[in-house]
Formats: sequence, structure tokens, C-alpha cells
Amino acid sequence: MQTPNGILPVDKPAGWTSFDVLAKLRGALGTRKLGHSGTLDPMATGVLAVFIGKATSAADRQLDHDKTYEATLRLGLRTDTGDVTGTTLETAPVTVGEAELRAVLPQFRGDRMQLPPMYSAVKINGQPLYKAARKGQTVERTPRPITIYDIEYLGSPAPDEYTVRVACSKGTYIRVLAEEIGDALGVPATLSALRRTQAGVFSLAQCHTLPEILAAAENGELETNGWILPIESVFTPLPALHVNSGVKAHLLNGCPTSHYAAADGRYRTYDETGAFLGLASVEDGVLKVEKLFCERG
Repeated sequence: MQTPNGILPVDKPAGWTSFDVLAKLRGALGTRKLGHSGTLDPMATGVLAVFIGKATSAADRQLDHDKTYEATLRLGLRTDTGDVTGTTLETAPVTVGEAELRAVLPQFRGDRMQLPPMYSAVKINGQPLYKAARKGQTVERTPRPITIYDIEYLGSPAPDEYTVRVACSKGTYIRVLAEEIGDALGVPATLSALRRTQAGVFSLAQCHTLPEILAAAENGELETNGWILPIESVFTPLPALHVNSGVKAHLLNGCPTSHYAAADGRYRTYDETGAFLGLASVEDGVLKVEKLFCERG
């Protein structure tokens, strides 16, 4: 198959790292030029947007980095990793239940400061924290600002386990949030399951499993089944701007276009045929290219 350019939303399986998913897809998609946004822990499942070919440079230009998760908390247990895959550090009798959990959840909504966990990819002095954690070291960290837009109780799938839906900003660690909820309840807590249902503009409804994707690639169907979304899909929050051939030539050459009749701001830019060119901005009536995603030839 011809190497595609676009975004493939994957339903990441449990037990795989985000890097494992990319490694598996490289052969199926016939390219090494792959990237992803929003790393998921190995135990987590759900939305992992894989950026392919020219789309890789769009990953860090996303406008929407917010996430939504369904997280299952296990009360009465604390581990070194913040989830059930880690080593047990503490157990305690569970003396609270649904009513107490519902009562404390509202206090977690809004802007907060959160300390990144030791088992994370956050780099301190150039080294990921998880490497120090694996050596049994603790590194001093600085709390970071996050926002919990909403947190909603969903139910109890097992004794002493409770599921919540969390809508949050980029950089939020749900493992840490689980421990914080436990602190508010007066019991240790850890994550027993985590599923990401939304990552920026990409939802679980758009995702396909790895077996489905690999089978479609083998059958030559990935090019035609619509699973690989166009590059511009990541920029849907921006307004569209259609330019004529003369302005297109300016954009392709990196030349500004003065006295352009459009409001100041950023745009998804298309030519007269409807082909996506890239990102451009208008400032004081001057149209300038920001990033091209099309062939220049």
C-alpha cells in the first residue's frame, strides 16, 4: 500500500506501551514515520491517536489537548506505581463507600496543583522520573497546574472498587488523582483500571483495535475504509479559509499576502479544489503560512 498521511485513532490494548503500538503498526503501514500524542500507561486502554507520515508534525500543533477517562479506583490499597500493577506499599480496611465518595468528588473540580508521580515520563535534569523510580530513588518534583473540568460517579464494578469519569486538562495524572481521592476519604487508594474515551478531538467511537487495523492493512482496506482520518481533522476547531491559485502560490513559497480580506486569526487553509494546504494566519490584514502539510510540487 502507498504510505498514508493522516491520523489513525487506535483503541490501545491493556499491557502495551504506546511505543509498542507504534512498533507494531510500522510494518503494517509501511512507514517508520509514526508518532502519537498523549502517552497511555501500559495498563490503560482507549484512545491513542497515531499520526502517520506528514501528519506527525501536526501532533504538537493540536489545539485541543483535553482528555476524558473512565477510571476505576480500588480503595484500601496503595502501590508504588499508583496502580494495581505496582508493588503494594500499604493496605487498610475500607470503612467508606459510595456515599462518602460521592460527597468528596466535587472538591476535585476546577484548577488544581498536582505533583507528577515518580513513575512517569516527566524529565527532571534530562532524566525521566520512572528511571529513577526503578532504582528506588525519589526525585524532588514541582507541582504543576492542571484542571479537572468534571468528575462524575459511574458505579461500583466490584467490592471496594468505584468508577468515575474524569474530564481534565493535558498533564493530569489520573493515578495521582486516585490517591488524592483516597486521602480525602481517609483510606489508601490506587487505580485498578483506566480507559481513555476522548483525547482532544478524537473519541473512542473513531477508534479501532489493533487486530482490526492489522487485518485491514493486510487486506489492503486501510486506504479505502476511512479509518485513517485526514490531517486537517486535528484542526477542526479552526475556521476554514479557501484561497485562489495566486494566494496558494504565495503560501507554497512562504510569501505573505498583504491586504487580505479576512479577520485576524488562525485558519485551516484549502485551495480552490478543496485540497488541504496547511495552517495559515492573518494578522493586520497580512496572510502568512504557518505550516504546510501538502506537496509543494
